[in-house]
Amino acid sequence: MMELVTTRKLHLLSGRTHPALAEAIAARLNVPLGDAHLVDFANGEVRPRFADSVRGADVFVLQSHGRTAGRSINDSLVEQWIMIDAAKRASAKRITAVCPHYGYSRQDRKSKSREPITARMVADFFLTAGADRIISVDLHAGQIQGFFNGPVDHLTAVPLLTDYLRTNAPSGDFVMVSPDTGRSKVAEQAARYAGTDIDVASVYKRRGKDSVNQVEAFDVMGEVEGRHCVLIDDMIDTAGTICAAADLLVAKGATEIWAMATHAILSDPAVDRLKNSVVSRVVVTDTLPLPPEKQIDKIEVVSVAPILAEAIDAVFTDRSVSAIFGGENQT
Repeated sequence: MMELVTTRKLHLLSGRTHPALAEAIAARLNVPLGDAHLVDFANGEVRPRFADSVRGADVFVLQSHGRTAGRSINDSLVEQWIMIDAAKRASAKRITAVCPHYGYSRQDRKSKSREPITARMVADFFLTAGADRIISVDLHAGQIQGFFNGPVDHLTAVPLLTDYLRTNAPSGDFVMVSPDTGRSKVAEQAARYAGTDIDVASVYKRRGKDSVNQVEAFDVMGEVEGRHCVLIDDMIDTAGTICAAADLLVAKGATEIWAMATHAILSDPAVDRLKNSVVSRVVVTDTLPLPPEKQIDKIEVVSVAPILAEAIDAVFTDRSVSAIFGGENQT
């Protein structure tokens, strides 16, 4: 009589957008990072061929959706989808797409006629490729979780950012500021993590009717005069929102301005804007790689590897992911 013994296996594989983060996560999980053996053909098509068998394994395919040298955000997405398809066809038991930064997340609704809802389309492609689950960090809009027909573990980097703030802020007298009214809940969440006596303020802004990446800041709701203000957002792209808000806070009497964000997209001219702005420190995470030319003195980076590794371990062992954040990741 044959006795079957089931051995659970965790395989972590990474695309080529952010290998440093993948290595850091693998080190914290104490597992080897799998060799996806990614090859580019002459016409630009990509082909993975995993070095090890993933049959019956829990496979986590990590890729952050961003640009790197010679590669677009679309390259990042397609590469991850193809790797997921390869894992599915290799008989993986369960496939989790780990997306530290979820691409196209700002296109989560139709704001004008004849526009796509691309965040939904990206979710559909993950399902079609064969992903059973998605893990991501600080989605631009919480409703994106509902675009995927399966579990979505929505992590937040706010505890990491506020830990940095508590350790490095020159005094405890600071106010968390939302750069626009739509991000006020993020500022409130950060204030809860930072301490029970932390004040919250919000900047009211308006974009031009048909403008892109152009922001006008109008007024501040909350007391900022004579205070150390910490602007917090989910991402910094061209830095127009952050810099316009910082200028307004200084005009209202703020003494020092810091900026914090999870995703450092930093599209041109973001670095020049930040370098020449009144913001004295910019704290971001490593959900996206930060190339050397963007590593200015103002920018400090904290790693999301600890929370991603803990979430991956929780999924692998069938434990609660939201318990890691005390439920705050769902707010």
